[in-house]
Amino acid sequence: MTNSSSTKSQFLTLVTVFFFWGFLAASNGVFIPFCKSHFELTQLQSQLIDWAFYFAYFFGSLGLYLIDKIVGIDILNKIGYKMGIIYGLFFSAFGALLMIAAVNSGSYTFILASFFVIALGFSLQQTCAQPFAISLGEPKSGANRLSFAGGVNSFGTTVGPIIVGYFLFGGPGGDASRVEITSVNTMYMILAGLFVAVALFFMFSNLPKITHDEHIEPGLGALKYPQLVLGMVGIFIYVGVEVTIQSNMGALLKLPEFGGYEESQIAHFISLYWASLMIGRWTGAISVFNFSSSTNKILTVFIPFIAFAVALGANYLGGHPISDLYPYAFCIVLFIVCYFIGEDKPAKTLLILALFGVVAMLIGLFAKGAVAKFAFISGGLACSIMWPCIFALATAGLGKYTSQGSMFLIMMILGGAIIPLVQGAIADSSIGIHQSYWIAVVCFAYLAFFAVRVKGILKAQGIDYEQEAVAAAH
Repeated sequence: MTNSSSTKSQFLTLVTVFFFWGFLAASNGVFIPFCKSHFELTQLQSQLIDWAFYFAYFFGSLGLYLIDKIVGIDILNKIGYKMGIIYGLFFSAFGALLMIAAVNSGSYTFILASFFVIALGFSLQQTCAQPFAISLGEPKSGANRLSFAGGVNSFGTTVGPIIVGYFLFGGPGGDASRVEITSVNTMYMILAGLFVAVALFFMFSNLPKITHDEHIEPGLGALKYPQLVLGMVGIFIYVGVEVTIQSNMGALLKLPEFGGYEESQIAHFISLYWASLMIGRWTGAISVFNFSSSTNKILTVFIPFIAFAVALGANYLGGHPISDLYPYAFCIVLFIVCYFIGEDKPAKTLLILALFGVVAMLIGLFAKGAVAKFAFISGGLACSIMWPCIFALATAGLGKYTSQGSMFLIMMILGGAIIPLVQGAIADSSIGIHQSYWIAVVCFAYLAFFAVRVKGILKAQGIDYEQEAVAAAH
């Protein structure tokens, strides 16, 4: 058995994997407009980057499911979570090296394939890392570790666009048309080296071999529960809207009415969008530390602004302007109000944040300039803590089918591959990029519907959803 010191070291190593997921996923928002300009793509074609990235999550999860279902082998139970993460890291390292060859070849299709391989490694890592994080310590504090890991993931999403923007453009004043291929090569060579380094550390460290002994149930299994089926659609929609808002933002910000920004000038706005998720997740993590009620309320007011300050500091150190981000503080105040109204109850919180998202998108659609820009960015605040709410509500009452239901929900990350493509296609039509954001309104509206509908479903099953779901969410 590992001692406390080594366990902390192991967990901190594990957390770096969460950072990489956020770092690269958020960086797509900067890389997409670069590829669009470099390869002279349509908006729909540029969104294929997100399609390749998030489809890999679905493909990876489906592959694990089919192996268990068809061959009768629980692959994760056979190799263990530790080796699963190691294999995933090597997969991602191989994908990063492929990216170097792809960029040098000038083939956009090759670049998409490289993104797919990187994310396929991420899929395996994510499937293993979350239960691994819970196991590295006392079970009762497992939620704390996951919340901390989620905060690190969000930090990766915040600094990712800044660092990638620096490598691509040399700073906020760079010219997208003069990006050196060697800069892209250097960035992915560093990433490949980091993936391998972490994999080797895992391999030679005294990490415990932890496995998961539940098997996929025959028949419909978890799919016979309506809360799961609606929740699968919910995860699909949630991931899709979270990704599509920022993936299409580069094209939106090029419009004169939104500032007419060049590709090299948008990184701090993409960073702010992902920082919005960090703001919300840091706020949502407060309740797991068993503070008094009064302390919780105080921290709920201050933590969001501390996270905002971290985001501003990261942009400042990255050489990006931050004075034009200050007005966003008003959006954070509105989020805090919504969070208090939600009372830390998953269904109510999901409903309030979904309505917040609908209103924010409508303001963005009917306004222009800074007001519209910050309204769209605040979609990140709306999305920030939706995942645990949807996940908890969708798996409430599943009993022995919970593991199977969780796998189905992970598959629905596929939404991040599909919905940006839909918006990209709309943007390329006569509707245009600005009005294409109606797709986000529809997405948030469904999530509001899910929050109301699942409450009734669980009550009909005799489930005290507020108590059970809250416990699962935290």
